[in-house]
Amino acid sequence: MTDAAGIKPRVKIDEVPPLDKARSPLGDPTWRYVSATQLEDLRAPDWAIIDAQRPRFIKGRAARDALALLETQRDDPSFGYQTNMYRHCLESASRAWRDGADEEFIVICLLHDIGYTIANPTHGEFAAALLRPFTSEAHTWMLRHHQAFQAYHCHDLPGHDRMKREAYRGHPSFELTARFIERYDQNTTNPNYDTLPVQAFEPLVHRLFDREPRL
Repeated sequence: MTDAAGIKPRVKIDEVPPLDKARSPLGDPTWRYVSATQLEDLRAPDWAIIDAQRPRFIKGRAARDALALLETQRDDPSFGYQTNMYRHCLESASRAWRDGADEEFIVICLLHDIGYTIANPTHGEFAAALLRPFTSEAHTWMLRHHQAFQAYHCHDLPGHDRMKREAYRGHPSFELTARFIERYDQNTTNPNYDTLPVQAFEPLVHRLFDREPRL
């Protein structure tokens, strides 16, 4: 049995059996385990193993995991809007693609609300942190502040200051963020729009996450 959000009832921790005592399989038959189970016990030969294998492990998984997180929202119900957040993100990316936006911007549209349910109050910061290593400073700023800019379009919303974005006027990314909200966020809950499926954007996501990250 589940509740309206599809969540199963909680169980007591002491009623749940522990995991099997087994090492996780390695991702490649040529890889090796380190023998220690505590970081403080690792030494130079161990770190050489980890440092050699980590990049190959991570490559491709960031995009895969980001898409998987988005996919968890596919069958979510709506809480009032005419589409759920999954379709909202796809519509945003579809509109950006049809407007001829570059791949980075399209992926940002696709993933800008990826943390909406698990980090709702700070989902802009969540998306910014996820994408910052692979996107421009301007786009990172846009993601981080898009919630404040969205309020401008929310008329008669109790407890919200429509002019909240004015605190940032004069910032180099102000107009970019305002345009993003106007064209690709506040207007993207339309069930009758020709929204593209996620498969159309998967290659773009992989190319973005395959970039050399900026630290």
